[in-house]
Amino acid sequence: MPKAASDSKPADSRLKRKGAGTGRKQTKKAAKDPNKPKRPSSAFFVYMSEFRTQFKKDNPNNKSVAAVGKAAGSKWKSMTDAEKAPYVARAEKAKEEYEKTLRAYNNGLAESKGSAEEEGSDKSKSEVNDDDEDDDEDDE
Repeated sequence: MPKAASDSKPADSRLKRKGAGTGRKQTKKAAKDPNKPKRPSSAFFVYMSEFRTQFKKDNPNNKSVAAVGKAAGSKWKSMTDAEKAPYVARAEKAKEEYEKTLRAYNNGLAESKGSAEEEGSDKSKSEVNDDDEDDDEDDE
């Protein structure tokens, strides 16, 4: 009678899923801020939004998202740099706008964190350190 292949392997080698047997707890990801500005579209996605509307007009019966993506990708690859230039320019403009709004967003976060730290304690850091040193002297 031949041995079954699963009986000959130890149990640990069968556990190949992520984190199996490591004993570490997985940490949760930080929640995303809904107020954070969204990243701008690349030149291809700017082109894709225009291409999608035209493709739907030309092919009203085609409901496949994959077909639209493949057609847009193949046409984008065949375009010259001069043909891509208007889409690249719009993407650059969107990127500049995004960077401005992101700087404003980050400055707002820094200001709100700064005001929260000021409210935290009336003691300065030097006073807190002095208290720790006084405790050490009492122990001696």
